Amino acid sequence: MSRVVAKKRLGSVPKLGSVPDGADSVKSCQTRRRHLARLLAGGVAVIPTAPERLRNADTHYPYRWDSHFHYLTGFHEPEAVLVLVGGKTPRSVLFCRPRDAQSEIWNGYRVGPRAARTRYGMDETHPIGELEARMPELLANCPTLHTPIGLDDAWDRRVTGWLNAVRGQVRSGVTAPAAVCEVRHALDEMRLIKDAGEIRLMKQAAAISVSAHRRAMLFTQPGHSEFHVEAELLHEFRRHGSEAPAYPSIVAGGANACVLHYVENHAPLKDGDLLLIDAGCEWQGYASDITRTFPVNGRFSGAQRDLYEIVLAAQMAALKAIKPGAPFVAYHEAAVKVLVRGLIDLKLCRGSVDGVIESGDYRRFYMHRTGHWLGRDVHDVGEYTVAGRSRRLMPGMVLTVEPGLYVRPDTRVPKVFHHIGIRIEDDVVVTAKGHTVLTAGAPKTVADIEALMAQR
Repeated sequence: MSRVVAKKRLGSVPKLGSVPDGADSVKSCQTRRRHLARLLAGGVAVIPTAPERLRNADTHYPYRWDSHFHYLTGFHEPEAVLVLVGGKTPRSVLFCRPRDAQSEIWNGYRVGPRAARTRYGMDETHPIGELEARMPELLANCPTLHTPIGLDDAWDRRVTGWLNAVRGQVRSGVTAPAAVCEVRHALDEMRLIKDAGEIRLMKQAAAISVSAHRRAMLFTQPGHSEFHVEAELLHEFRRHGSEAPAYPSIVAGGANACVLHYVENHAPLKDGDLLLIDAGCEWQGYASDITRTFPVNGRFSGAQRDLYEIVLAAQMAALKAIKPGAPFVAYHEAAVKVLVRGLIDLKLCRGSVDGVIESGDYRRFYMHRTGHWLGRDVHDVGEYTVAGRSRRLMPGMVLTVEPGLYVRPDTRVPKVFHHIGIRIEDDVVVTAKGHTVLTAGAPKTVADIEALMAQR
């Protein structure tokens, strides 16, 4: 294939730009808070952001807010709590750190309660130091408290303290919440369906990650190490403004690709081996998740190609099963049938397709599900079954499609297949008419991968 033809076939990388965190996101957060308030039936929701965590001595890990909290507020700073008061006139109350000139010299700008009220569309804002004193008042005569339960021992103790403080006012005619409910289930269901703004952000995360995978393919060659390739991924993420990887990148050469969650990324890359990269960036709070597998030297061997084509065919079958109304499990079942048929054809499994599936013999080579929800978290929230049945897909759901085959040394398996690990993963949004693959720009056919790597 000529270079001109290869470029035409592979297509161009989507334009990468910034998406402002402005009025649209504030309106979206206000809409979400109003929706949650309606579900509270007069109760009060109290939702904290994530705490800072020490890495060592006085150095913290890079801060990342709680996904539920940020979904409702858009607020980035630590030491913050959202109180959502339900009822006929719901109120959003944000507690956050006050401005502090000395602290800001060392650690950077703080929004402060006064500016936060307007900037984030809150009804009230207060310094975080006033939370303990104000919570008994906010919970007085409230029928139900909705909060994360079991999230953190320290948080559970604080909630218990507020409830006891309200109970202590019983002689003055104040009633305490009669029930404490887990708020995360309602938020999980809200987050499962993405709105148009969320889809735009996920498209941007996908575009950046696609660019990183293409960069990795063009960089990879025998003699480099896995960490060299990981550095190229990270460079591309940050070059386009991504805050961080959405999860620890897997850069697994040769036999390392048969370790599903391999993250050491330190081994040398050898001529004749495959390289499996499972990596995606986070963009303004939303994750991408792409896996591509390709030859270190740019050309698939016969055995590698045979297994790769099976996995690719399984992914294409899975994609065809994704549409509104289809059960979530349907695309996994479609992928398994194709994988099993291929394993039988290669004599890695014996028997009929139905027989191998029933026996589970294929799980020697394929031991995980074909995908998961994707959103603010790489393994995003939301139930997979409802009333004991596989959940039906709906427009706005985003999921991954990631079949694979992993062949470890086994006396029943020809040596030519040993240590080959292959996974192909894309991010897919369910639409009214079917689905859209957000990560289609990352080459995945044998011809397209080899054509791109020939340009190195």
